Amino acid sequence: MAVTDGTARTRLLRRGFALEYVTLGWNVAGIIILAFAATAARSVALAGFALDSLIEIGASVVVIWELSGTSEARQRQALRLIGYAFTALALYLLTQSTLVLAIGYRPRHSPAGIAWTAVTAAVMFALAAGKTSTGRALDNPVLRTEGRVTMIDGILAVAVLLGLVLNAAAGWWWADPAAGYMLVYYALREVREIFHGGH
Repeated sequence: MAVTDGTARTRLLRRGFALEYVTLGWNVAGIIILAFAATAARSVALAGFALDSLIEIGASVVVIWELSGTSEARQRQALRLIGYAFTALALYLLTQSTLVLAIGYRPRHSPAGIAWTAVTAAVMFALAAGKTSTGRALDNPVLRTEGRVTMIDGILAVAVLLGLVLNAAAGWWWADPAAGYMLVYYALREVREIFHGGH
């Protein structure tokens, strides 16, 4: 049930803003860390996850605009831009993952990537729960939807982590581009939701 009391709504809005700013800060740090880790390991999955973090920053900005009471037209425009960014991400990862598999390129091990994706998964799951409950209390479908996106981001972190661990522990080099394909699926799923899901 949505909260109607003015003071309670103000408190919930502040919580919604705080959750989005934490998400923004985490993803900004993630882009820097993942860029170094992806370059060192030459990992398609880590590079894709870094690009995904960049797109998630855009998604958080959209929610902050919406919580600030900005126009629906501006929100729709921002969502379209995010949709185009997800399309570009899917094309990049599809091409790179396919090339890696075709030539049999073996990425290096990435302890930094393993550590970051493990912690990121836990953080994203916690943020997703907070956004979902806050969005429900505010009766705000945009915040609830972004909570779902954050939850998927946590699941993707687990998928990338699994690929990195399998490569490091068992020498399954193909697990890295396979994780890249998981990101392709997610990106295309988001494109469909943005352009055909009635946001």
